This record gives sequence, C-alpha cells and structure tokens, in this order.
Amino acid sequence: MTQTTDSATRRAERLPGKWNDDDARGLSEPELLLYRSNLLGSDLRITNYGGGNTSAKVAMEDPLTRARTDVLWVKGSGGDLGSMKLDGFATLYLDKLQALRVRYRGREHEDEIVGYFPHCTFGLNPRATSIDTPVHCFVGHRHVDHMHADAIIALAAARNGERLTREIFGHAIGWVPWQRPGFDLGLKIGAASEGSSEGLVLGSHGLVTWAESSKECYETTLRVIQRAADWLTAHSRSEPFGPVVAPPLPEAERHALVAQLAPGLRGKLGALVSKVMHYADSAAVLEFAGSARCEELAARGTTCPDHFLRTKIRPLFVPFAPGRETVADLLPRLDAFVTRYRDDYAAYYERCKRPDSPPMRDPYPVLVIVPGVGLLSFQKDKATARVAAEYMVNTINVIRWAEGVDAYQPISEQDAFDIEYWPLEEAKLQRLPKPKELEGRVALITGGAGGIGGAVARRLLADGANVILTDIDPAALQHAVGELASSHGADRVRAVQGDVTSETSVRAWFAFAAREYGGLDILVSNAGIASAAPVEETTLATWQRNVDILATGYFLVAREGYTLMKRQGRGGSIVFVGSKNALVASAGASAYCTAKAAELHLARCLALEGAEYGIRVNVVNPDAVIRGSRIWSGTWRAERAASNRIEEDQVEEFYRQRSLLKRNVLPEDVAEAVAFFASDRSAKSTGNIVNVDAGNVTAFTR
Repeated sequence: MTQTTDSATRRAERLPGKWNDDDARGLSEPELLLYRSNLLGSDLRITNYGGGNTSAKVAMEDPLTRARTDVLWVKGSGGDLGSMKLDGFATLYLDKLQALRVRYRGREHEDEIVGYFPHCTFGLNPRATSIDTPVHCFVGHRHVDHMHADAIIALAAARNGERLTREIFGHAIGWVPWQRPGFDLGLKIGAASEGSSEGLVLGSHGLVTWAESSKECYETTLRVIQRAADWLTAHSRSEPFGPVVAPPLPEAERHALVAQLAPGLRGKLGALVSKVMHYADSAAVLEFAGSARCEELAARGTTCPDHFLRTKIRPLFVPFAPGRETVADLLPRLDAFVTRYRDDYAAYYERCKRPDSPPMRDPYPVLVIVPGVGLLSFQKDKATARVAAEYMVNTINVIRWAEGVDAYQPISEQDAFDIEYWPLEEAKLQRLPKPKELEGRVALITGGAGGIGGAVARRLLADGANVILTDIDPAALQHAVGELASSHGADRVRAVQGDVTSETSVRAWFAFAAREYGGLDILVSNAGIASAAPVEETTLATWQRNVDILATGYFLVAREGYTLMKRQGRGGSIVFVGSKNALVASAGASAYCTAKAAELHLARCLALEGAEYGIRVNVVNPDAVIRGSRIWSGTWRAERAASNRIEEDQVEEFYRQRSLLKRNVLPEDVAEAVAFFASDRSAKSTGNIVNVDAGNVTAFTR
C-alpha cells in the first residue's frame, strides 16, 4: 500500500462530543435516549438523514399487572434521529420480543416475524416497529446504537473489511458478515456481541455499539467512529479516485451550466412522475466527479441499504469535458444517456426479480454526476432530493476511504435488488400517504409578498408544490418567505428579489428556478400596481408605469417562463392574475384598464402558441380584493373613494354591495381559482378566464 510521507501524522476531522451533563441532568431514561439520539443524528458523518436507530431497555410498570417489566424503547420505522421526538420510539415488551424465537422458522420465513411485532407492543404505542428491532432486542446491554457512519461503512464495504476491522480494533469490535436486516441477523448480532467488548461492524451495513448508560453509549459510538476515521485517514494512499481529469468550472460558470442543463434533464427523468432537483457542488463532489475513476467507481453502486433505497443502486454518469465542450455539445447526448440507464435498470430488474417481487418502479436515475459541474439529484420533492444527494456524498466519503486502504466492494447486485424490492419495504411504500396534487411541481409567483401572492403561495404549498416568490420589496419578501418556510419547510420555499420591468432581473429569476429546483411547471404572474385619475390628469409617467409593470412586465415574465417550460418538454401552466378592469372600462382609470386589457390579450396569444407544447395559459380576474392588499393600502383606496364619491372607510362595503352576491372577495378566493388552473383538474382548459368578483354583470364574458 502506497502512503504519502506524512500519512502517519494525518488525522480525520474531529467528531465533537456534544453531551452536556447540565442538559441531561434530571432526564428520565426515555428522555436521555431521545437526547442521545438527537445528538447522534445531528451529524451526517455519524449517520445519514433517516438512517440508524437507537434503543434503551427501561424498567417500567406494566399497566395490567403493575409489576416491573423491561420495555425496549427503540426508534420506530421511519423518522430521523436528529429531529425525532419521544413519540418516534416504538415501545415493546422485551420478554415478548425475545419469546418470538419459538415462532421463528428459519431465514426463508423470517419476514413473517414482523407480523408478530404489534403483539409485543407496550402501552398501546401506535409507532410502527423497525425491521432493525431484533438487533436491539438480542444485544444484552441496556443501551444500543446502530449507526451508518461513513468511516465504519468504508470498512464494512471494503474487500478485506473484516481484516481491517481486526487490525484497527483488535477484539474490542467484532465482525458480522453482510446479511439482509431481519430477525435472523438480530439473533446473530446478539450472539456475536457476547465476544466483543464495545461493538460490531456489520458487513456493508454499519456499526452496532452498546453500553450500560446512555452517556457511555454515546461516547463509545463517537470513540469507535473517530478511531476508524483516524486510521483510514492516516493510512490512505493519495488520489484514491485517480487523478483529476476534469477540474471544476468556476462557480458562476457551473451555476449557469446547471441552469441550462437541468430543465431538459428534469423533463426526461420525469417521464413517469414529476420530480424536483437538488444541486450539490461541494469540494468532495467536484473532486469525485472530475476524477479519472469516477465512472468506474460510481458504477459499483451506492453503499449500505439505507442509501440505495433512496438513490437507486447507482447514479448516472454523464461524460463531459468542461473547457473543451459546452452545454450545447452535451444537451443532444442526454437522450442516449438517459435511455441507456433506463434500459439497464429494466434489465437489472429482469435479472434479479423473484416470484414475489413487486412490479418494477420508476427506472429513471435519481442521481446524475457531471464532471466539472457536480451532482444533480431528482426526487419527488426538494427535501428528498437533497437527502439523496447527501447520501451520495456519504458514498463518496466511503469510497475515498475504502479505496484509500483497500478496494470498495459493496454488496452484490442480487443482494441490492433484494433490499430495493423487499416486500416489507414495498409494504412501507404502500402505507405512505398518497402524493398531493402538485407534488413534484415547481411554481414561481411574481408579486409574491403581497396579499394575493401570499395567498396563492400558501394554497400551492398546501397542494405539495415547491414555490419561488419574487417581489420588488426585499423586506416584505423576506418576511413572507420566513412565514411560509416555518409552515411548510425551508426546502420548499425560495425567494429572489427583483423588478418585473427589468429584463435582466426576470431572466435571473428563471435561471434561479432552473438551478434551484430543476425547472418550472407553474407560473403565476401577479405583480401589480393600480392608479386612478381622469384621462386629462393622467400623466405620461403614470401611463408608462402602468404599461411597464402590467403589460411589459407580464410579457417579460411570461416569455421567460414559457421558454423554460418548452425546454423541459413537459408542458406547464401559466396563470395571469388580471382584473375585472381587463374586461370592463372604469371611469378615471384609463392607464390601469388599458394595461390590464393588454395582459388579457397577451394570455390569449400565449395560449395559441403554447398549446402545441402542452403549455396552458389562463386568466383569473379578481375585483375589489381589499383585505391584505398592498395596492389598496396605498393611494388607490383614496383614488377609488374619490372616483365613487364615498369616504375611504366605506370602500370595502361599497364594493361588497356592488356585487351580485353581496360578498367580499378575499385573497384566498383568488388563490383557489389560481390553484384550479395550476392543477391537472384544468388540464383541458387554456385561453380561459375565471372572474372572482362575487358577481359583476358588466364583467360577464358572454
């Protein structure tokens, strides 16, 4: 093994011990377990998002007999260690779990044991029990951690992992060969734990450690991971990925290339189900993507089961020579790369399927590696795409260490398939809630910090969309995004400030949408102003401002959104938030009415051109949306009061009484109409108008 001259002095980055006795003082055993779990899950070097599990065996009073009994508190199925709460733990009678041995009929029948787990539930706990529960049941220590640390999986997925584990840890850490998680593996781990003092490395899977207190278990877990990381770092050969052959492009060039590349790629990978993109270009990703061995190493597949369940067995590598080629050279080749991956995946399914295998799932890649550019991840939503990218970073770390001291050798293709298409995993997928109507869709809303814009954002987010807000007011925009992110998650909301009348700003918005989410499905053009004055008092500046924002601005936004949707090749929905004044002239508002009429006709023209590409264009015409409106909080209220010869505080009631239904129109009412046009419920509607005005006979379209 080749080493650099300073290898003996190299050490891995420290894993900081975060246990604080003051924070832990007074906590019950379940609360200490939660505290430990959250600490472990807060560092992706220790375990990946959603991966790993922890447990404690706690003496509790049986609610039926009032006798003391040992209860296994163990992280339940799903959830994330870093963010889970106490209700994320399953609770089971330990003696009943251990008694399941008598029901066990061998490995070919072990999945049936899962059906007995609910019969062991303590305290009517509804949390589903994880398939890893037997590990925690049969290890004879009070506290157990099962982690997926990169440094440990590097040993677990190395060709000579058992030998390396022994070399690093001696007899303190044992070795258990790869086996699919389940009851039989739990029995074997329980037996193996009797011969090791601190823990076990599970081949191609992870680490199990134990102790008699929660704090000691936490410290043992960190100590074992750190020792492996230090040894691997100190003994690694240089350039485990091979030399860099495609240096990373400068950041601005990378981001511009992603904005050009992502929409077409998203359209191809979303042939069966709409997907959202996450882009990663960390130093580790760029080094791996640009290395001579990237394609070869990536083809070996991702690492432990928790990874490839979310990433597929391997990523798609897209050959690209930055500096010698441009994105224009790359785009025509994408079809061939994607088609080959899809066909290879179908062949993998046919080779490996078993009589009870579920039907083949989406055969398109989740992860795409582009030399010089980085990693593009496509999943059902932004958070899932981000987590899949994080898993690939874990895999890169594992490959670096494994190839640095030995050879990276994950589980066989058949074993990987048996995890990916495991009937128990399929059952978990079937229990997931049905996708929301706009899951996997990306929406951009102009004027997003206003009353109507905010209501539209809330409505589309509730339907599962990812939303980008634009607005000219940075403070209002920041406030709006903060509120939406707290309600719907930071992954699903983005903001970009700018002016609809600036061609440069508008183009930057859609490049941002492509780079951040992969493209666009829904465009809501909503930015607006209002002004009122008799025609002879309407200045050229007032006229021009209305036209600039309400006509030219809508044109610039629609043109860029339309172009982006065409590049994706998957259709889309453009919705103009117009006005009753687009159909009806109002005295004293010639500039506003004329500009709104221009919007309406632009939408009709776009509907004609977009039909060929599945791009629908429709208009929602509100009237008198006063509450929450920034327009009505300005001079417009006074101007309309003067025009109608009423007091300002009578404006809302005046418009309510003017309507046929005698009802106020709220931003949420407009949002409901926008949501209809944004969704597939209106798949056969284009060039249409919906008035949201509580009834105005002069605005009837026919």
